[in-house]
Amino acid sequence: MTAVTTPAATRPLHRPDAAPAGWAVSRAPVAYPEAVEAMKARARDIADGRAGELVWLLEHPPLYTAGVSARTGDLLQPDLLPVFETGRGGQFTYHGPGQRVAYVMLDLTRRGRDVRGFVRGLERWIIGALDAFNVKGEAREGRVGVWVERRVPGLPPREDKIAAIGVRVSRWVSFHGISFNVEPDLGHYAGIVPCGITEHGVTSLVDLGLPVGMDDADAALKASFRQVFGPVEDAEPPV
Repeated sequence: MTAVTTPAATRPLHRPDAAPAGWAVSRAPVAYPEAVEAMKARARDIADGRAGELVWLLEHPPLYTAGVSARTGDLLQPDLLPVFETGRGGQFTYHGPGQRVAYVMLDLTRRGRDVRGFVRGLERWIIGALDAFNVKGEAREGRVGVWVERRVPGLPPREDKIAAIGVRVSRWVSFHGISFNVEPDLGHYAGIVPCGITEHGVTSLVDLGLPVGMDDADAALKASFRQVFGPVEDAEPPV
């Protein structure tokens, strides 16, 4: 088993002026193309100084997305769900109901201009949210995302991915972000090789036996975000 790694210490990810980031939640599923266009527009406005930072929480209808490193052979069932190419880092992943997607549009000029440190901060954010449910999330060297160890009597320990990370940075503003499995249909992952990794599985909070709803997950994400990135204030979704 790969050795445990802890997200590395980085420059502080809080804004030095302590300005809060907006925190928006869409209650109804948002179509992927519509969400991406709104996210890109907001990132441009942040870079131009016309808008403040925003973390946008939402769910998508069932679909697959292909990051810039996606391999064609990793799409195992191309006719199962819609497939969207996207400019984020990473490979294929699944989005759907029961999975909390968080698009993170932050001004990294004001947060240290450290992309690697930013990704480590996203890992720390998810790990902190899992702590609220007494779940030990871990980072792994060479595998972006957050993992949990599964132990079944009589079987070797295995690692499952509970949250994926895929980001892009333009003009030092981040966009795309994380997907955190609360209670998605894990069967849909059978249509892809998730993130190009075949030797590990995927899981969710409910799959781990925890009766966690989306509101509970959102509260844990919000509290942990404050610890890693600083204050937030409620805002309207861009769509």
